[in-house]
Amino acid sequence: MRRYWLLFSQAVTVLLAAWFIVTTLKPDWVRRPPAFVTQGTGVPLVEAPAPANGPAPPGSLRLAAQRASAAVVSINTSKAPERQPQANDPWFRFFFGDQGEGQMQMGLGSGVIVSPEGFILTNNHVVEGADEIEVTLNDSRTARAKVIGTDPDSDLAVLRIGLDRLPVITLGNSDAVQVGDQVLAIGNPFGVGQTVTSGIVSALGRNGLGINQFENFIQTDAAINPGNSGGALVDVTGQLMGINTAIYSRSGGSMGIGFAIPVSTAKLVLEGLVKEGVVRRGWIGVEPADLSPDLMETFGVKARHGVLITGVLQNGPAAQAGVRPGDVITEVDGKHVTNVSELLTNVAALKPGAPAPFKVQRRDEEVKVTVTPGLRPRQPARR
Repeated sequence: MRRYWLLFSQAVTVLLAAWFIVTTLKPDWVRRPPAFVTQGTGVPLVEAPAPANGPAPPGSLRLAAQRASAAVVSINTSKAPERQPQANDPWFRFFFGDQGEGQMQMGLGSGVIVSPEGFILTNNHVVEGADEIEVTLNDSRTARAKVIGTDPDSDLAVLRIGLDRLPVITLGNSDAVQVGDQVLAIGNPFGVGQTVTSGIVSALGRNGLGINQFENFIQTDAAINPGNSGGALVDVTGQLMGINTAIYSRSGGSMGIGFAIPVSTAKLVLEGLVKEGVVRRGWIGVEPADLSPDLMETFGVKARHGVLITGVLQNGPAAQAGVRPGDVITEVDGKHVTNVSELLTNVAALKPGAPAPFKVQRRDEEVKVTVTPGLRPRQPARR
């Protein structure tokens, strides 16, 4: 009896070891075949088990979309038609007839809730000239919005709504964004409802596009279409990186080239409009020019990058700091500058009255100066 028991126990041990090895190395050999389910048509179908609320699959941007989309709103604007000023003149009506009242002009865009107090960032061109602005949240609540302030130079505007329990987006650090980073664009394209598209950062510091006075765009290939303006560009954690503003397109739809205003710029505009109703930008009183072989020869410039100063306003902030014609500004407050647009943007970001360090190349010598910027004069309205 003892011998039979030993044989039995040894056999069971060998079988268990073999089962363990097979299930570890070749699990397909012991996997149970999927069950066939017959639908109402009588056709046998193979169905996956009902999904559980588990973690997002590898590579999914689900969590970023969920965190950010609640704070992205749709904006609908309306503008009363312009009435012909002579419409009531009998002679005008005799010659031209009754012109009628015209049609209400409607507009569409997106926005981002950035404060539990109801402040919303969007584009100026979304709300410009609107008589009424209605905001629709992702949870279907609606509210009339009030314009707190607009900044045409950056194409940004701040609205406010009076709802409670508002979802708020987390502001990220757009200065840390690099080309190749994954991003999501969230908005209401063509009025179809909130839509999330994905892509990467294609380029940084895009300027010279003739869109805004101050241009420092994040370029992305995430699909941006009409109606996305004012919406959110977020990173893979759902943090706000920029405000979607414009696209390059020959057809009116997305061609993979979209532009967003960095959140670092949007924060400055938001603070200025909310606190003072106007954006106060820095100004140093210089006439800048991009480096060119002719100018470098004329001024005897040895620098290989930076912005050449061809003129300095007498008694202006730069003149008082010792900046001279022929100097090349290479750095503003720790940020490198390579062209006129970057210089204007970085100087405009300085706080008027607060001293800031500049690096200047003067022939063969690098000079460090401290400039106290003044308040940038208001520019005449562009037509």
